[in-house]
Amino acid sequence: MANELENKELIEKLPKEGVHCFPANPSKISRNRIVSVIFFVIGLFLFFYGLLMVSDNIIKIALLVVGGLSGIISIMVFAQSFLIAKFRVAVDYNEKNVVLRYRYSKISIPFENFDGRDGTPDQAEALIDKNFKKEANFYLVLDDVFEDACYQTSSSDLESVDDFKQLREEAFAIAEAYGARNSKDKVKFYYEKDEEKDAGSTDIDALIEETKAEKKADEEAEAAKRAEEQAAREAAEAAVAAEAEVEAEVEAEGEAEVEAEVEAAKADEAVDGDGKTGNADDATGDKE
Repeated sequence: MANELENKELIEKLPKEGVHCFPANPSKISRNRIVSVIFFVIGLFLFFYGLLMVSDNIIKIALLVVGGLSGIISIMVFAQSFLIAKFRVAVDYNEKNVVLRYRYSKISIPFENFDGRDGTPDQAEALIDKNFKKEANFYLVLDDVFEDACYQTSSSDLESVDDFKQLREEAFAIAEAYGARNSKDKVKFYYEKDEEKDAGSTDIDALIEETKAEKKADEEAEAAKRAEEQAAREAAEAAVAAEAEVEAEVEAEGEAEVEAEVEAAKADEAVDGDGKTGNADDATGDKE
């Protein structure tokens, strides 16, 4: 697998022997030593104060535990400061390994497993870089592609920015020459898994989208049908209302004619009554 991924021409351009060491930042080494000594003294004080001066068992145990842990951790940090003073990261061309100090361990990554790439700060580092560092800080990922964990260093971790640039150049050259990043067996990051998942689910996504489109078309057709039925009902109701209005008008006209005939009949009766009265007067006059 490794032979298929390697680029022989690029490998020939790499150094054949030697170890390139990149020490840690001297200011960080000094700071770690000072802080570790301070916490060692505090831990020692708490330990002996609890041992000799405190009578309550619970408080005594708490002080002994806190003081003891503080002292042990301080000793480890102090000892590590001497280890990283020699190198924080090393490129061993003799053994074909990238070696780094991580906490209290020395980790070796074989060239055929190694990938180097630019890194990014986490939220805490980004906040520190923004508010407390005047110079730009650069990050480099040192990764064993067949392991779950990967490691990151920065220009502020090393002795100088020039050291960081040289390490970055060598890491990129090794990664490109040995090609471990192109292995199908490498441990994939979450975003690479998401890409594969998206690629593998294209057909399913297309089917889902097609189903959604069909459902939408059916809903639109049903809505159009309901709209047509509603329009037909409204037209029928309008026709019925118009017919009723016409009937009402006809009925009103008929009633008006009847009232007119009644009024005319009453007028005729009134005229007839006046004529009879006049005739009776005439008859009375004749008798006299």
